[in-house]
This record gives sequence, structure tokens and C-alpha cells, in this order.
Amino acid sequence: MARQTQFAYRTLKGVGIVNADPAYEPLPGLEKPEGSFRCSVYSPCGRYYAWASDKEITVLDASAASTAAKLSVKAVYELAFSPKGSFLMTWERPTKDSEGNATKNLKIWSLAACEAQPVEDGSAGHEALLGSFVQRSQTGWSLQYTGDERYCARAVTNEVQVYESNDLRTVWNKLRVEGVSDFALSGGERPSIATFIPERKGQPAAVKVFRVPEFSAPISQKTFFKGDKVQLKWNNLGTSLIVLAQTEVDKTGKSYYGETNLYLLSSNGDFDCRVGLDKEGPIHDVSWSPSSKRFGVVYGYMPAKTTIFDTRAVAKHSFALGPRNTISFSTDGRFVLVAGFGNLAGQIDIYDGEKDYRKLTTIESGNPSVCEWSPDGAFILTATTSPRLRVDNGVRVWHVSGGLMYNEDLVELYEVAWRPAPADSHHPQQDPLTTTPTPHTSALAYLGKVKTPSKPAGAYRPPGARGQTTPLHFKREDEGGTAHVSEGATSSMTSVLNGFGQRRRREVPGAEAASPLPPGAAPGGGVSLTPSNEPDEGLSKAAVKNRKKREAKKAKDAAAAAAAAAAASTENADGPFSRDSEPRDRKDHARDRSSTEQTPRSRSRRNDRDGSATTAGGPRHGGEQGEKQQQQQQQQQQGASTSVTARPSSARDASGVERPTSIETDTTGTAAPDLTLTTPGGGSPEHKKVRGLLKKLRAIDELKMRLAGGERLEDTQMKKIHTEDAVRKELEEVGWTG
Repeated sequence: MARQTQFAYRTLKGVGIVNADPAYEPLPGLEKPEGSFRCSVYSPCGRYYAWASDKEITVLDASAASTAAKLSVKAVYELAFSPKGSFLMTWERPTKDSEGNATKNLKIWSLAACEAQPVEDGSAGHEALLGSFVQRSQTGWSLQYTGDERYCARAVTNEVQVYESNDLRTVWNKLRVEGVSDFALSGGERPSIATFIPERKGQPAAVKVFRVPEFSAPISQKTFFKGDKVQLKWNNLGTSLIVLAQTEVDKTGKSYYGETNLYLLSSNGDFDCRVGLDKEGPIHDVSWSPSSKRFGVVYGYMPAKTTIFDTRAVAKHSFALGPRNTISFSTDGRFVLVAGFGNLAGQIDIYDGEKDYRKLTTIESGNPSVCEWSPDGAFILTATTSPRLRVDNGVRVWHVSGGLMYNEDLVELYEVAWRPAPADSHHPQQDPLTTTPTPHTSALAYLGKVKTPSKPAGAYRPPGARGQTTPLHFKREDEGGTAHVSEGATSSMTSVLNGFGQRRRREVPGAEAASPLPPGAAPGGGVSLTPSNEPDEGLSKAAVKNRKKREAKKAKDAAAAAAAAAAASTENADGPFSRDSEPRDRKDHARDRSSTEQTPRSRSRRNDRDGSATTAGGPRHGGEQGEKQQQQQQQQQQGASTSVTARPSSARDASGVERPTSIETDTTGTAAPDLTLTTPGGGSPEHKKVRGLLKKLRAIDELKMRLAGGERLEDTQMKKIHTEDAVRKELEEVGWTG
């Protein structure tokens, strides 16, 4: 016969025990204790429930609601039972005695002896006290027992000490491991111990597995870097070990919470590997199935991916992407729970493993901090607890089909848990999906108060973006958007396996898409090349008016810019000494004159006045014409009695800038040198036009590359892209064939 399902909770003012389906009523015969309690816990076998107050510890028989034992031990902050409930462990705050020595604050009690003789005043000489130790850290404070309670172990400096459970005053065996910081004792018929040694002095971290009690050499081990701390998770049979390694700091700069990696080892040493994950990002959760034949992992940047692996780290099934960070299997291993808690929305997805992981339902659970399967695998308990949230605290029980069965609001709820059940009694007697139980009246009252939103509230959209489709780079990956690409240094994930054995395809920004895109679609989730002609039906009158104003302003600015450019080009073309007629070799011609005729200072001043200085890197000589001028100057110096002085006269234009207007020569009768003005860049007007058009094409190509990379361009830039055909036609008309 299946055991009655039950759960217990601890609040600010007391503890409570509730018999669950179908009655949902307090445990009969229990006088609800009231007061301030520091901790409470069920025994793994489900036989006992214990809580600790300021003065004593009470151990209750969870079935009969009778007191099994009482221990007058004060200042207890932690409680724990051995697997079969034979031993009770207590942890007190570390203190020092009168001589300054640390007191033994970790104590192990025999419940059988406590039931026979009550413990008063925490007597150290009581026969129920099997052993005591100094334990300063509250993390990992309890002893770890084998499934049969024959042995137990605890870690000390550089070794793991193993005791026989009935004799804790003598160390039975020692496992010497230099630098060990954590360990885990497996279950199963042949227990093993897994030890973790973190990185030190450039040496990699290591996980070593030893068989109890053969500690001479490890039977399996794995070394790796990026491992400051780990979580060691054995399966129920003790045949495989999951190692979740984590660093304190992510050196790539992609995460505030360090890097995570996952490894899998077998207890007999025939297999070990790093579990390959095909989505970049942290590992949120990992959990074994009770069958010990598979495990699930939630990993990757949000929206995260959830995958089921076998004991050889081979992916068997992947769920849809979504904002999830928790995975849990039902006690019989049939159902899989994938949920998003913490800063996520609290949605719980239920899948049926017997029917190819078909999704059964999605539960909107609110903001729970506790989520557990019932021992029969038919119900899910969720609770919002303090101090994470001090409001809306309470307990809710859901059926696996998605219906709410029970609701109870509590004030400052600290702990809640299902009563465990032995493996042979927690399986449901029938398929839980065949019939749905009748909800409790508290659930019906709660559902009657909850207001169902008439219209789902979407994301805020500014007035200018309303009535338009959302670009892909603003959507989540599970909603059809582009995948998350982390900024910063390159991660090792970019070069490892993608899709469980396939290399990640390299994507070049601006390159053509691997698959053909529909007409007008934008590669990479960017802006479409097709100009937007959005209808006005989905916009308000004010939005339509504002959009028309923006378009008119842009058109006016574009017209003004075009008029200014045309005026500037006309002025340069019509001026007496425009860019096309500026003297190319005036500076060089003046430099060839003798120093008696013109000093460098006056020459420099004249060049500045005449505006004939050449640009940096520009040509200084006029080719054949410059050589001709130089020859004429030499002839004049040899045969002429007087020198020729060429000085341009200048006049001020409308802008106040002096511009050369003519060349003055003397009248000595000597022929003046040929001072034909040339263009600084050289070439005919056709060449200049070709250069200008090619420059426009380069600018258009740059805009197209930016557009292909997902950048949103302005309307004027889009118009410039559409002028490409006209520019190319002009090039063909001038005879350019490049």
C-alpha cells in the first residue's frame, strides 16, 4: 500500500505538517508547536521529522505524530539524519572554551539510545553521543554515510577520514590526498569516494575516484583547468559521476559569474570525457534521472537549451529553447520538469518521457524559490520562502497535468519539503494522467480571486515603431530572432563542437547567406533593402503627423544640401582661377629663381597670398611643360640684361579671399616664359568626372556592407544606395569600362 503523501513547513512562529492528497489537512493528533525554530528536516527514510528551538531538539514520528526523542541541546543551527534514520547530526556555532580552545560543535547521536534515555543539558558523557568534532565551516558540515550506514566519512586537511558508523572515536581508514577540498561518497552496493583537488601552482585541477576501502590508487580520475570549485553528483547506483566545474572569474569577460564546464566519469575507470554542449554560455543546472541511465542539462545564454544525455554523454533529446534554468526528474523517472526560477518568470514545463518527451502542460507558478516532486511522482510542490521574498509567502501543490490542487498563504515561510518515502513505496498505483484529482477548496478560492488578463501585455514600443514588424535582432532566439553572440574575447566555445560533433560554420559579415532569402528580406536580421512604405492604419493621428513632419524635414535638408553642393561646383567651375585652372607649377617656378630676385620669406608670403600652395603629397612639377619652363629660364639668365619678374595680381572675391586674376610681366622686350596654368591633379574633365563617380560607388558599397551587417541606416543613406544604377549608367556614358 502506498504511503500517505505528506509535507512539512517551518515559519516564523512554528512548524506544521500537512497530509496531502486527497484530504489536505493537518496531521491528526499533532499539537502544532509554536515558537522560534532555527531549522527542521525530514529523515531520508521518511520515518522522522525533527526541529530545533533555542532550548532543545524534538524528533517526531511522522506517521503517528508522537515524540520519538528529545535532546536538551542549545544553540543548534543545523540538523541532518543518516540514510536510514539511525543517527542524528547537529551543528552548533563555533565557540571557544575558557582556555581559548575551539569546542567540538559537530555531534552525532544515536536515536535508538535517545529514545531509551532522554538527553538532558547536552551531556557529553551520554551514551547516545557517538562522537563529536570541531567543524568551523557551515558549508558541507555533516558526515557522509554509505547507503547501508556501515561507514561514514569527513574531510580534514589533506585527507578524508573514514569511520565505522558505530565507532566515531577511532579512525577506521584514511584516504590521503594532498590539497583535497571536497569529496562525495556514492550510494549503491559498492560505494566509492570522489575527491576534488583545485588548481594550485600552475597544476590542473583533478577529480579522483577511489573504491572503499581500497585507497592505494584511484580507479578513475580526470584532470582539467578552469576548476576553482566543483559540484560532485553521483547517480543512485553509484556507477557514474557528474563533475560541474566552475571558476570564480571569467577571464574572457563574458560573464560576471565565472566559467562552467561539465565532465562525466565512470566509477570503474573505463570512461571519462568532457560533455560537449552546442550552445555558448553558462551551465544553469544538471540532474540525474532516478533510473541512473540518463541526466539532463540546462545550458547556454538565455533563451537556454535543455538536453537529455545517456551515461556515455551522447545527446538523446533536446527541448525547445526557452528562458529556463532548472531541470528535475520525477521520482519514478517518467516525467521531466524544466522551469525558469529566480529572475525568470517562474514557468514550469512538464514532459512525458515515456511518450518521446511530449509536452503535457506549462504551469504559471509565480515566483517560487522551492520546487519539488512528490514521492509518488504525481504532484509538484512550489513555495515562495523568506528571506528571498518576504511577501506572498505560501505553499502550492500542482497536479502533473497542470491543475492547482492546494494553496496556503503563510507569513515568513522559511522551509518546506515533501516527506521522503522508500523506493519500494513511492511509485503511483495508477497512471496519474488517467484521472485528475478534485482540487481542494483553498485552490478553488485562490483561482476565483486571480484575475485573468483580457489582453496579453506586450513589450513597449515607441510611437514611431508601432504598426511595424519587429526586427530579428530585437527578438529572443526561441521567438525566431538571431542567436546570442557574446562580446569580448573569443571563447573556447567558438571553436569546439557545434551540434554534438559538427564544427561551427564560420560566418563572414556581409557575405551572401547560405540559404536563399525571400525578396526584400534582410540578412542577419537587419533592415530590409526595400524602402518602408508602412500603412497608417496602425498609427495614431499624432504618430502619422509626426512621421510626415520628419519626412518633410529630411526632404528639405536633402534639397538644401544638394543646392549648396551645386552652388559650390558652379563657383569652382566659373571662377577665373578655379581648381581646374590653378597653376600647378607656380611654386616650383618661383623656387628656381635666384635668391637676389626673391627671398624665401617673400616667396612664402606670395604663395600664401596667391593661394597656389600645393597639397601634401601632391605633384610639384608639371611634367614636360615644367621642363620647358626651366629651359626658358636658363636662356633668359644667360642672354637677357634684365630679369623677368612674373607676379600675379590679385583681387578679392565676395568671400574676402584673394584670388589671382592676371599675370604681370615687365616690358624689357624679352619674351616672357610660358606660364600656362594647369590643374593640380592633372587630367581632363572626363577623368575628373570618372574619379568622382568611382568615389560615389565606393561610398555606396560601404553603405551596403553596413546594411548587410545589421546596421540601421538613415533615409538619405538608403536613397544614396538606390542611386547606384544611375551612377553606373553615367560611367558607361563617359566611356569608362573598368
